[in-house]
Amino acid sequence: MHRRLWLVAAVLFVPGCSNTLNPFCGSSRPVPMIGSLSPSTVSFSAVQQGATLTVNGSQFVSASEVEINGTALSTTVVSSTQLKVTLTTGIISGPESVKVNVMTPSGNSADLGCSSGGKSSVLVLTVN
Repeated sequence: MHRRLWLVAAVLFVPGCSNTLNPFCGSSRPVPMIGSLSPSTVSFSAVQQGATLTVNGSQFVSASEVEINGTALSTTVVSSTQLKVTLTTGIISGPESVKVNVMTPSGNSADLGCSSGGKSSVLVLTVN
């Protein structure tokens, strides 16, 4: 009986253990995946007027944030597949190629061997 209990405990708390095998990973958050930007090109004059950028992808949660050149923005989570942000001159100072990604902070389960949150890949928004 004690051998079985030890084996189960070892499986549950081994570092790098799969979240699906660890029942304590319920509060872990998925790594966001970014698929497209709409629009993918925007004029600087539109940015000066507060253009809206839509980020499409998957595995977005209520804590997900859009980052522009590494700066997190106030983000509206429309759904698990869509986020919206407002582009302003406080973020974009002129015509340039802008790096856009999504960041989801980790949940409350990092100390239990669960992976949680992370950053998506980067897409480029062209501001002309």
